[in-house]
Amino acid sequence: MNQSNKNKLVLITGASSGIGAATAQKLASEGMRVILVARRKDKLTALVEQINSRGGIAYCYASDLSMSENCILLANTIKTELGIPDVLINNAGIGWYGYFSQMPWQITQEMLSLNIEAATHLTSLLLPEMQKLNRGHIIFVGSIMGKMPEQGVAVYSASKAYLDAFSKSIYRDLRGTPLSISILRAGPVKTNFFDNAAAYENGGRIPAENIAISPDKIAEKVLSLINHPRRFIYVPFYTIVTPLLETFFSWLLDIIGPILLRKTQKA
Repeated sequence: MNQSNKNKLVLITGASSGIGAATAQKLASEGMRVILVARRKDKLTALVEQINSRGGIAYCYASDLSMSENCILLANTIKTELGIPDVLINNAGIGWYGYFSQMPWQITQEMLSLNIEAATHLTSLLLPEMQKLNRGHIIFVGSIMGKMPEQGVAVYSASKAYLDAFSKSIYRDLRGTPLSISILRAGPVKTNFFDNAAAYENGGRIPAENIAISPDKIAEKVLSLINHPRRFIYVPFYTIVTPLLETFFSWLLDIIGPILLRKTQKA
């Protein structure tokens, strides 16, 4: 356990399952106090009880962050009840797979609100407070799709590309200060993300599910970012080649991608 992390206050969005839940458990085991935020109160409560029973310290706030007023309420409540987080992990997000022309606008709007607006809004609410205290770390859970957009995930890829550009810009804003900005560019991860994407209207199963890694691997890398802040990290490490694939083999992706999408939709 890194003693410098003892009692650090960490706010994690999208924490009821998957990457968020695994990260909460990992950081709590390292002595950090974790604040769990997601829509599902029952899932959050169960996770808090599990963490606390193991000697950790966890709190939870059920909130739909796709609504901007809830972001404001959450930030104000946490500041009043617990103080300014040392670390903000913007993890909340949803996915959808299929032809964009068949994607219902309601789902598109929800994705933009949660994947982009909520992360940006919470950052805008908490970053100035971190600057006043002269400390803080904001971590964005991004995706390799932000660097290599693929067929079937147009809005999702765009949302992750936004997080990539946004995090890079504010990293450069804060360069030379005690504050840190990071983005974790994740490959496919074994979570209910795939089930949820397929459950949406007109949605389908994302093919990359077959090569997905455990969310515990992501949690380990989040801890690594907290211990050794840097601007970005790829998980798994070999996905660092994705920008090169997009640069040099985009012509091949243009051919294979549409074929894969058609096969998936037929299935």
